[in-house]
Amino acid sequence: MGEGRTSKPVSTYRFQISKDFDLFEATRRLSYLHDLGVDWVYLSPLLAAEVGSNHGYDVVSHDRIDPDRGGAEGLAALSAEAKRLGMGVLVDIVPNHVGVASPHLNTWWWDLLQHGRSSVRADTFDVDWDAGGGRIRIPVAGDDDRSPTGGPIAHLSLADTPTGPELRYHDHRFPIAPGTADDGADPNTVHDRQHYEIVNWRVADSGLNYRRFFAVNTLAAVRVEDPAVFAESHVEIKRWFDEELVDGLRVDHPDGLRDPEGYLADLAEITGNAYVLVEKILEPGERLPATWSTEGTTGYDALAFIDRVLTDPAGQASLDALETRLRGAPVDWHDLIHDTKRTVADTILNSEVQRITRELSVELDHSVVELDRRRGSVPHSVVEVDHSVAEVHDSVVEVHDSVVEVHDSVVELVETTAIADAVAELLACFPVYRSYLPGGREHLDEALALARSHRPELGTAFDTIAPILGDPASAAARRFQQTSGMVMAKGVEDCAFYRWSRLTSLNEVGGDPSVFATTPTVFHGWLADRQHEWPDAMTCLSTHDTKRGEDVRARITVLSETPLVWEAALDELLSLAPVPDAGFGSLLWQAIVGAWPAGTGAEPPPDLRARLHGYAEKAMREAGDRTTWTAPDESYENAVHAAVDAALDDPAVRQVLEELLAVVVAPGWSNALAAKLLGITMPGVPDVYQGSELWEQSLVDPDNRRPVDFDARAAHLAGVRRGEATPLSVSPDDTGAAKLALTYAALTLRRDRADLFTSYDPLSAEGSAADHALAFDRGGAVTVVTRLPLGLAAAGGWGDTVLRLPQGTWLEQVTGREYSGAVPLSVLLHDLPVALLAREDS
Repeated sequence: MGEGRTSKPVSTYRFQISKDFDLFEATRRLSYLHDLGVDWVYLSPLLAAEVGSNHGYDVVSHDRIDPDRGGAEGLAALSAEAKRLGMGVLVDIVPNHVGVASPHLNTWWWDLLQHGRSSVRADTFDVDWDAGGGRIRIPVAGDDDRSPTGGPIAHLSLADTPTGPELRYHDHRFPIAPGTADDGADPNTVHDRQHYEIVNWRVADSGLNYRRFFAVNTLAAVRVEDPAVFAESHVEIKRWFDEELVDGLRVDHPDGLRDPEGYLADLAEITGNAYVLVEKILEPGERLPATWSTEGTTGYDALAFIDRVLTDPAGQASLDALETRLRGAPVDWHDLIHDTKRTVADTILNSEVQRITRELSVELDHSVVELDRRRGSVPHSVVEVDHSVAEVHDSVVEVHDSVVEVHDSVVELVETTAIADAVAELLACFPVYRSYLPGGREHLDEALALARSHRPELGTAFDTIAPILGDPASAAARRFQQTSGMVMAKGVEDCAFYRWSRLTSLNEVGGDPSVFATTPTVFHGWLADRQHEWPDAMTCLSTHDTKRGEDVRARITVLSETPLVWEAALDELLSLAPVPDAGFGSLLWQAIVGAWPAGTGAEPPPDLRARLHGYAEKAMREAGDRTTWTAPDESYENAVHAAVDAALDDPAVRQVLEELLAVVVAPGWSNALAAKLLGITMPGVPDVYQGSELWEQSLVDPDNRRPVDFDARAAHLAGVRRGEATPLSVSPDDTGAAKLALTYAALTLRRDRADLFTSYDPLSAEGSAADHALAFDRGGAVTVVTRLPLGLAAAGGWGDTVLRLPQGTWLEQVTGREYSGAVPLSVLLHDLPVALLAREDS
């Protein structure tokens, strides 16, 4: 590592690097981050991406930094400034896939399309050539231009370019194989000679023959398990470490890789065992494989625990009853996600199901051939399978639970359609994102048991494929593992999360919405384990992927403390601004309440209307039960958008909304400060998502990637550093200065006094309101936060409740006051609902 840098960060701050906020602008903002107390800067993907990409996850070239993001010069400048400030640099990388929306920008993809199986890039991409008749299918044709069943392509043309002839379809450009357009043939004839086939967009669901990122046709997967592909796709990343420009990496979507553990080992080799995090989502109770070369996850597990320890379990029954009434029947979360995942497996990801099925069929055929080789292949004879007794009737061998048909050298254990059905059902029943065989075999067994209970008639198929899917060496098993996470993400995060509205602060990436709350005891136990096992894993509250910003969730969480008030307000809102689906209406109004922005004054800011309409459109289409992206229901959507407009324009609706805000805003701010302090001071490496040192009330992307006013934040910070007061108000118009002051104090203490954060011990309050305090000692730094603030207020406040501090004199880092011994919480938490204390004699 370079001079002034450390091997592991104490904290990070995420910048979204884009054309409008490039590496040079990020460099100019590093001094602000340093003043805020940040240790490392954390950058979104930097490699050359599709033109106009504002996120960078659609890489088109691995050998250079995107010039729109500042290029190599930009990273060099940022790295030099970071080194000067003693800061490190963490960069997000995307090993699973590349952007192919514009083939002419991606030389690898262009060469593959032009030369097919003989391309030097044929092994780079994950293509099933046989399934496409030797051609790769490109699903871009509209319904008016080509039928899903084939036929001529309308609006197809030939174009001469300086680099040779091309096929053009509207704005799409495609290469032409050498010699295939020399005879003056028409565009469709030339197209039929290519190594690719332009197909109707609907073919992508079941007929695509290349692996993608989830169901995004314009993101084609690459085979980084191949050493040559790994080397070529990491040539620029390796340079960063060779030249000491970068200190650590965040790996996007490792579950899409064939061998995540092997990949991380390869990454460790080229980076010199640098600090590496993985964007891995863990289900409740699931553990990250200890053998991986990583310091841990990006922190969604921490986010889920923080949100739930601040949720009132007493509100669950009332909110369950409300959800049942709105939906017309009880909603079982596990039944819901089974069905949404099964729909995904049968529709937008059915191409993956079909490919797994083809690979299973090949392995089944090989198994039968091997069986015949060992026993001698004799048609019309008795075949013993799994010690079953077979009966011979001409060419049919019936084996108790399975039927083996023998036709010369072809043996079919079960019908291919049954195999595909069984694969889809297993994907729908898989309890976690994926297994890593031989690790995680218990998850496959659990899925098999659940699938048998759902579909007992597929017992033969499950029996047939189970041994193969449990074999770590099986190609079908490896592909199944790569696919199960896709189905989980699309079926749960991107669908079911929008159909479950009980308490939407829990509908967050990495969380299980059916887990309503957790206790302080469980929370402390989890953090003690984290301190022991993954002390350098990341902690996050907001990211570019969260469905709701941290302070949106903090306010929605208050509804768990006052479910009846929420129910009454919601009923009135639905009456004044009716929507066809009351359950979705609940989700929509929770978003509006949570995102109602600070600083609104008498009138909401001008961008709020567009933001809420954008959220409403995405939420209802992702839910997919009443309207979809590909088949929007205009009348349904108009009704939903009318409700959004009513929130801004209808005085009666605004009155209900403002009355509800009067109840939830102040406790929401309390929850927000509690979450922020817990996130920064708990075991792990806290990340502050760009701008979230002030109130972060963004909704789902692209809303959470809006520009950040760093000048305003720098001005607030300057005031804090001058000692200006930062009181917390009870109004939606609160500036968030108290949050910035708290963030500054906590980040600075963690960075400058890392020796105070080396252990973890829970602390317990004493007195009538003890359950409303959550506290711990990190080894010289004590965190104290308020939980369930509405309940605390209803009980009359802290009363006689005290917190006995460990021996010594303690300085509160925001107020500057000293404490020791048994401190009344009414005193300690008088100014803010949270406190951070450092032992002075340490």
